[in-house]
Amino acid sequence: MDRTLVIAKPDAVARRLVGEILSRLERKGLWIVAAELRTIDRETARAHYAEHEGKPFYDDLLAFITRSPALLVVVEGPGDTWKVVRNLMGSTNPAEAAPGTIRGDLGVELTENLVHGSDGPEAAAREVALFFPALA
Repeated sequence: MDRTLVIAKPDAVARRLVGEILSRLERKGLWIVAAELRTIDRETARAHYAEHEGKPFYDDLLAFITRSPALLVVVEGPGDTWKVVRNLMGSTNPAEAAPGTIRGDLGVELTENLVHGSDGPEAAAREVALFFPALA
C-alpha cells in the first residue's frame, strides 16, 4: 500500500467542504488512515513549503495556510496514490480545473484552492513524516 498527504486547507474548512473532500477520496477507493484538524504553526508551514521560499507568493502562502484550522489527512491506496489524489484535486487554478475534480467543482480562486496533495512519492514520504511522524 502507498500513502500520501492531503490537506483540506483553511478555506475548505471555513467553507465546510471537508466532508465533501473526504467523501470524494473514499468514493475513489482510498482509505483515510490518519486525520487531524489543526492550525499549522509557522515553523511547520515553512518546512512544508520550503521549495517556495524566495518566490513572490511565499509570504502570502504562509499567512494563508497558518491563518486558521486545516484538516491534515494521510490517505492510503494502491501504488501511486499521490497521482490518484492529484487527479481528484484537479488543476491548481480552479478556473482551469476540469469539472468533476475538487477544484473544478468547488474552487473559486487560485490563491485559495481548497486542497493540497503531495506531488510525488518523495514529497509524500516527507510530508507524512512532517505532519504525522508516528506514521513515518
